[in-house]
Amino acid sequence: MIFKEEILQGIPTSLPPKVSYDKNISHAPKRKDILSEDEKKLAIKNALRYFPVQWHVELGKEFLEELMLFGRIYMYRFRPTYEMYARPIEAYPGNSLQARSIMLMIQNNLDPQIAQHPHELITYGGNGAVFQNWAQYLITMQYLAQMNDEQTLHMYSGHPMGLFPSSKDAPRVVITNGMMIPNYSKPDDWERFNAMGVTQYGQMTAGSYMYIGPQGIVHGTTITVMNAFRKHLSKEDTIHGKVFLTSGLGGMSGAQPKAGNIAGCITVCAEVNPAAARKRHKQGWVDILMENMDDLIERVQQAIKNKEIIAIAYIGNIIEIWEAFLDANIYISVGSDQTSLHNPWAGGYYPIGLSFEQSNKLMAEQPDVFKAQVQASLVRHVDAINAHVARGTYFFDYGNAFLLESSRAGAAVLASNGIDFRYPSYVQDILGPMCFDYGFGPFRWVCSTADPEDLKTTDHIALEVLQELKKTAYPEIKQQLADNIKWIEQANQNKLVVGSQARILYADAIGRIRIAKAFNLAVRNGQLKGPIILGRDHHDVSGTDSPYRETSNIYDGSKFTADMAIHNVIGDSFRGATWVSIHNGGGVGWGEVINGGFGLLLDGSEDADRKLENMLFYDVNNGIARRAWAQNDTARQAIEVELKRTTTLKVTLANLVDTDTINQIFKDYEN
Repeated sequence: MIFKEEILQGIPTSLPPKVSYDKNISHAPKRKDILSEDEKKLAIKNALRYFPVQWHVELGKEFLEELMLFGRIYMYRFRPTYEMYARPIEAYPGNSLQARSIMLMIQNNLDPQIAQHPHELITYGGNGAVFQNWAQYLITMQYLAQMNDEQTLHMYSGHPMGLFPSSKDAPRVVITNGMMIPNYSKPDDWERFNAMGVTQYGQMTAGSYMYIGPQGIVHGTTITVMNAFRKHLSKEDTIHGKVFLTSGLGGMSGAQPKAGNIAGCITVCAEVNPAAARKRHKQGWVDILMENMDDLIERVQQAIKNKEIIAIAYIGNIIEIWEAFLDANIYISVGSDQTSLHNPWAGGYYPIGLSFEQSNKLMAEQPDVFKAQVQASLVRHVDAINAHVARGTYFFDYGNAFLLESSRAGAAVLASNGIDFRYPSYVQDILGPMCFDYGFGPFRWVCSTADPEDLKTTDHIALEVLQELKKTAYPEIKQQLADNIKWIEQANQNKLVVGSQARILYADAIGRIRIAKAFNLAVRNGQLKGPIILGRDHHDVSGTDSPYRETSNIYDGSKFTADMAIHNVIGDSFRGATWVSIHNGGGVGWGEVINGGFGLLLDGSEDADRKLENMLFYDVNNGIARRAWAQNDTARQAIEVELKRTTTLKVTLANLVDTDTINQIFKDYEN
């Protein structure tokens, strides 16, 4: 059966043979055994709903075995035999070009070059899933191949609920992931309801079909690291020969060494999973791989002396490096952490003193003991960081819930008031006031032809737009434009592509609209050989409400609300998005964030011009308006610029309240 026929078939008409477990690929850790016997029966019953009754006995036994062995039912038997990667858009069957673009993006998310645990349909973060099981994948791809442009596919946490009549202006797909009733949104609720097969953790761009490999986080990390050094160093000093210490090479965090090289520093990154570290080294994201601490110290000292630009991966626990560098008197200029601490008890963070294999066994068999060891390690981790900070290190939380989980473990991370953290989130210090408040965020695109030449053409188009915008930009955003011009100029030579021919840069509303219009024109006139798929990370000005990350620089008390993210996805859906998504959970954890995203196909039509302008304008300015209302000075400046530029925009502006006035009111009342 050829590829298109397999897609159109969906669930096979005859039961495929059982497959052996492939030990040559990275698999998700065994999940917690949390279900009661009745709940396990319900999980099997739920899984069998996808299949004919005559298969139920055989599959039921197999699914129970999977549930007991892995803590989840993945339906390995139904994993497609064809190769999983983003094909050119014409390779996909279907009646809708928009639907075929979504099929391309789904396969990209599950490409073994990109996906962290591809056989478990997990793209990154340890639990960021595209689907819960392979039956959902097969049915979804079949629906996308069957649908037309007056239907919408509704996805419930990986489950394709069905195709419903809609209109040409409606999204082709609407996705929700993990949208729990609030009282059922604790970590163990995810374990329980995911094991039962009724919800999933979509992360950000995994469950919304918009992940483009580590390039996305490379760019954000590059911008963050460059600005972290700008904050830390004097204007006369240079980044060359300075150490950036961090951890995590699995999933998205594998981008850190590449970002450090682009920024121009010495990057040292610890990773406890040898396979993940070797994978990044093989892919060229890491320059040197080391396992011996004495050798690491000697090599870093040499790099400092020679002011090298180099990325070193250490196979071991990050705490070892923080402590050893303290003893060796190696000065760390900038430090952070990018382990998956949103998922601390299921493989997101590994305690010191245990091997990778020992930890995986302990978390499955003795979860309470594993949790205690993780928390003890976090205390020790923070103690070492505090000692370096006392020597002058600039440390920031990279939005991975490091400070949050450290505080819950009893580590010394609280400020003197006992409420705030002693270290800022990178959004509070860097991305919030420097990028998000001005509308700059992770705009991205994918060439549907899978042709590297098309990607080079889009790089050139985007560069021309940014250079033109910089000529008339107001002073506060010129640095952002300059950084992104440098990024796009070097993007091809930095070999950032893994999987689909994709690119990312940070742009504001006018930048995104002008780049998108130029792309659409290039499709229309044949300069590009095929359509362009637009998107963004949810980690943006409007898409996400996350009090410990994206909205951590909101100070009016509203950072714990999720109105912005909900309005964003609803607003995008009727302004022209090809697909939209809204998730509970993301980089900081289940129950800690609500985030939304979109995809938009540029097919060269005038209709695409209309949609992109309407939707991209709202997608950015929704967040700027909210941030301005929260009395962020930088966002107020950005929205006032837009109000002058766009006469049809009207927003409620805050009358700034003086703190001395408030204090006097309270003083007068007390008297």
